[in-house]
Amino acid sequence: MRFRSFFQRTFLLTFLILFITLSSIPTFAQDPSWEKDLAAWRTQYVENLLKPDGWLSLTGLEWLQPGDNSLGSAPDNKIHLAAGSPAHLAILHLGGETVTLNAPPGGFPPDFLVAGASAKPQTLRVEPNNDKVSPHLTVGTLNMYVIRREERFALRIKDSHSPAIVGFHGLKLYQPDASYRVTAKWIPYSPPKTITLATLVGTKYDQPVPGVAEFALQGKTFRLEPVLEDPAVAKLFFILRDTTSTTTTYGACRFLYTGFPTNGLDKPGDLSLDFNRLENPPCAYTPYSTCPLPPPGNRLPIALPVGEQRYH
Repeated sequence: MRFRSFFQRTFLLTFLILFITLSSIPTFAQDPSWEKDLAAWRTQYVENLLKPDGWLSLTGLEWLQPGDNSLGSAPDNKIHLAAGSPAHLAILHLGGETVTLNAPPGGFPPDFLVAGASAKPQTLRVEPNNDKVSPHLTVGTLNMYVIRREERFALRIKDSHSPAIVGFHGLKLYQPDASYRVTAKWIPYSPPKTITLATLVGTKYDQPVPGVAEFALQGKTFRLEPVLEDPAVAKLFFILRDTTSTTTTYGACRFLYTGFPTNGLDKPGDLSLDFNRLENPPCAYTPYSTCPLPPPGNRLPIALPVGEQRYH
C-alpha cells in the first residue's frame, strides 16, 4: 500500500510539473498558424531585399549639381558608373526644380531605356519624397532614377549584380516570441495631424499621422504614432526605436508595417502590432539611402528583443 501511495503521489507530482511546463510555453508554440505566417513573411522579406531592384542592389546616390551632370564609366563624367557601363551614357540637366535628360555627344546607347522605351531627350518626372513616380533609366545591370529630398535632387543607382547581392549571406533575426504580439487600441486624430520627419541625410519632410496606437507591454502602457505614406494603400508605417538599438539592433531605428485598424482610420478600434516583424530600414544595408528617423514619441524606453537584428 505504501508503494502504491508513493507511486500515486509521484505520478500526480509529475503530471502537475508537466502541466505547468506546457502552460508556460510561449504562445507561438501553441499557434502554428502564426508561426507559419511569420516564417512566410520572413522568407518574402529576404526575397524582396534580393530582388534586382531591392535595397541590397543600391550602389550609389549622386546629388545633382545645377547645370549639366554627365554620367558614364569614363573618367571625364561628373557621375561615374561601374566599369563595363557605357563610357558616356547621358546628361542630366538640373535647372531650378526641373531635371532634363539629354543625350551625350554621340547619342544615347541603343540599349539605354527610359521607363522601358528607347531613351530620348525629355523632362523627367520627379516629386518630393515620392520616388514611385520617377521613370527608371536602365542599361545592362543598372537601374537608376532621380529622387527629390526637399530642394535637393539625386540620382539613385541600383545594380542587380551589386556586391551586397552577390555576397549576401543571410540576415540575423531574433527567435519568434508571441509575447511581443499585442493588440493595440486605435485612437484616431480628428482632424489628422502632420509631423515633420528628419532623415539621416539631414533633410526633413512632412507626413500625415491619422492616429495613435496605445498598447500594454511589460506591465506598462505605451503609444506609437504611424504615418500614412500612401492613402491609396491600406498600410500604416511605424518608425520606432527601443533600447536594443544600443546593442543588438540597428542604431537609428527599425520599421514596422501593419494593416489598418478594425474600424478604419477615422473610428476607434483595434490594431494588431506584431513586433516580431520589426525590420531594418534600408540605411542598415547601404550608405546610399535616405532613411527617416523616429519621431520623439516613438522612442520606447523598453527593449524589443524580437524581429531583425543588426545587419552583418
